[in-house]
Amino acid sequence: MGEEAVADAKSQPEARPADEPEQSAQSESVPADADQKSPGAESHVVTAAQPIEEKATISRQVASKWTKTSVLRQHPVIARHIPDTRMFSSDNLLSMLRAYDLVVLKPVVGTGGNGVMMVIRSGGRYIVRHKTSSSVYRSFSAMLAAVRKKCGRRRYLIQRGIRLATIRGRPIDYRVKVVKQGGSWKTRAMVGRLARPGLFVTNLCRGGTQLPSAVGIRRSLSASAVRSKKNEMRHLTRLCVQQMERHFPGVTQLGFDYGIDRSGKIWIFEVNTRPH
Repeated sequence: MGEEAVADAKSQPEARPADEPEQSAQSESVPADADQKSPGAESHVVTAAQPIEEKATISRQVASKWTKTSVLRQHPVIARHIPDTRMFSSDNLLSMLRAYDLVVLKPVVGTGGNGVMMVIRSGGRYIVRHKTSSSVYRSFSAMLAAVRKKCGRRRYLIQRGIRLATIRGRPIDYRVKVVKQGGSWKTRAMVGRLARPGLFVTNLCRGGTQLPSAVGIRRSLSASAVRSKKNEMRHLTRLCVQQMERHFPGVTQLGFDYGIDRSGKIWIFEVNTRPH
């Protein structure tokens, strides 16, 4: 999800994170379609009338995953493609595990899958996967204590785990990178990232394999789904770019992490303002 894709609970140890490369694909223009809001759209903490203030750097970077997710969730179309995401608390973790059985915890600020944990509820037990370890706890309180210890002083958010379409059991997600040049946005990459066998994260720096998006969609879903899924990701990217520019003027590059679940639904895991 974005940085992490979700596989089944039988995943194996992960490699250590490093900077993740992003290779360029053929450029294409990203039209500035006007987004339209529908009545009754959810605000999810942030109101559409109040742009979120974020401390900017020279390249207009926005570090907080929560801030960026809150902005994207203001748009009624985009919101339908974002997994349930909440700030970490014991109550939120308990309710989300009861609702989904599988969640991903990730630092509010962080890259490369660093600090990401998966928590699974199964048969009255709780499985926590973090880095190269996998631990089983007999109670929620014991699991919570272990998770809090791993979190330390870092702020975390909780995201619903999505069981992605796979290739021979390996989950795959997609990175779409866009840049603003000459006043217009252009797509620089749309690539698939296939997780290393046994892992639930797809980051290239953790052993994931990059492949053309069309190949990933064809092999994980079907050849007939390639065009429609790529077009849907392009459309969602245009909407997200407009939403990000509206709240963070001056941003000139964005990287979106998408996943496609086993039923074919596209999910937006996160957006990066400094994509590799």
